[in-house]
Amino acid sequence: MSLYFAYVMVGLAIAMPVGAITVEMTKQGLKNGFIHGWAVGLGGMTIDFVLIILLSTGLASILALPIIQIPMWLIGALFLLYIGYDSIKNADKDITLSGEKVTKSFFSSFKNGLLVAISPGNLVFWVNVFGVVLAKNYASDESHFFIVALGILSGILLHDIGLLTIISITRKALNRNMIKWLTIISGILLIGFAGYFVYEFIQSLKLYI
Repeated sequence: MSLYFAYVMVGLAIAMPVGAITVEMTKQGLKNGFIHGWAVGLGGMTIDFVLIILLSTGLASILALPIIQIPMWLIGALFLLYIGYDSIKNADKDITLSGEKVTKSFFSSFKNGLLVAISPGNLVFWVNVFGVVLAKNYASDESHFFIVALGILSGILLHDIGLLTIISITRKALNRNMIKWLTIISGILLIGFAGYFVYEFIQSLKLYI
C-alpha cells in the first residue's frame, strides 16, 4: 500500500504541470461541463493504460531508439498544431452555458482526449518519464510494476477530477463570449506545445548531424 500511495503522488505530480491533455480538458470542461472535460481525461488515460501494457512488453526499448524517437517529436507537433488550429477556428461553436442542454456527444470529447494522448510527442514523454520507472519495477518484481502503474493512473485520475470540479464551478460565472476567448487561448497554448515539440525535434536532430 505504501508503494501504491507513493506512486499516486507521483501521478499527481506528473499531471499537475499544464500539458496538452490538461489544456484540452479545460477547454471541453468550460464549453460543455464536467462530463465532457472528464471524457477527454478518460481518453488520455485509455492511451496511458495501453502504453503501460506495451511498455511492460518491451516497447520502451524500441521507442527509445533515436531513429524512432526523433520523427515522433515532429509528428506530435503536427497533431497538436491541428488540434490547436481547430480550437481557434471553432472557438464559438459547441458552447453550452451552465444549465443548458449539451448537444455535443460524450464520445466526441473522448475522441479528442485519445487524439491528444496518442500524439507521438506524448509517447516520447511516456518512454522518457515513465518508461524507466516502470521498467525498473518490472525487472525487480512483476507485481510491483502493476502496483506502480495503478498508483500513477490513480494520481492522474485524482488530478483530472479535482481540476474539472474547479472548472465546473468556475464556468457558472462565465458567459458565452468569455468561454469563446478562453477556448482561443487554449488553442494558442496547444500551438505553443507544438512549437516546443518542433524545438525538441531540432535539438534531437542536431545530436545526429
